[in-house]
Amino acid sequence: MTQHSKPVVTVLTAPGENEPPGMDALRARAEVRFASDEPTLRDTLPGTDVMMVTDFRTEALAAAWPSADKLQWIHATSAGVDALMFPDLIEGDVTVTNARGIFDRTIAEYVLCTILMFAKDFPRSLRLQAEHKWQHRDTERAEGKQVLIVGAGSIGGQIARLCKAAGLKPHGIARKPRHDDPDFVAVHGNDDLTEQLGLADFVVIAAPLTPQTEGLFNEKAFKAMRKSARLINIGRGPVVKTDDLIAALNNGDIAGAALDVFEEEPLPADHPLWDMENVIMTAHMSGDFIGWKRALTDQFLENLDRWHQGEELFNLVDKKLGYASKK
Repeated sequence: MTQHSKPVVTVLTAPGENEPPGMDALRARAEVRFASDEPTLRDTLPGTDVMMVTDFRTEALAAAWPSADKLQWIHATSAGVDALMFPDLIEGDVTVTNARGIFDRTIAEYVLCTILMFAKDFPRSLRLQAEHKWQHRDTERAEGKQVLIVGAGSIGGQIARLCKAAGLKPHGIARKPRHDDPDFVAVHGNDDLTEQLGLADFVVIAAPLTPQTEGLFNEKAFKAMRKSARLINIGRGPVVKTDDLIAALNNGDIAGAALDVFEEEPLPADHPLWDMENVIMTAHMSGDFIGWKRALTDQFLENLDRWHQGEELFNLVDKKLGYASKK
């Protein structure tokens, strides 16, 4: 890309989604096109140099891929890029980046919040308040409890830092063990997952959705956990087999779960998880802070300026692994 030419950028949004904030700043840098589904994407892809994808569930790109004749770089405004990892993209030479770093702190705050809610029995306190019942109870101390963070990347590291600050003991699970990570007490390899599940008081799923992690938390995993342990999922819904989780909660194999992501979203109104007293649920919002959409655009614009100048992009995704590795 020469310094003075304007690239063509196609912004792929979800159907019905508003134009992302900050588009005037993008129009100053590029010719901007918009698409929201396969037909509109087929029309806009020819001649497109760069894509900004805000729909993290999209299947339109894979379907419209033959129309991508000039595409060099795709930026996903999400941490997860599983929807983009179709064979033609993985095997091709189009660069992929993600929104690594934008949501780390707010997700970590969410995780620490849910840990403290469980320790201090806030779900029951809120139910008692709604029922106008005064009921004194003793609650747990969070200090000293072991937290196992499955996915010791950028988000996992931020979770570990906050947990450490609160007196918790964070351990991590990664592809390979690490012995020099200051955020964790220890980072163990994938092969140690079952053993570590049996040692943790809180298990946090911060892993991306890949063929290796899909369905990772199943009946076997829940049987390996302590009966007093709580599961927290801020990663991707399909990492957990929902039916196995419900059975584990009903059978007392684990003590509770805090869920921000689900196999099926939105969660149907008649789903049994809604009525389980040992479950905390939110609507896929653990990382969404006031102003997050503009922050995503600003991050993309910073990388676009680097691309336009021929500099190395940040947040490069390893397409074989399906995520941006922690550096």
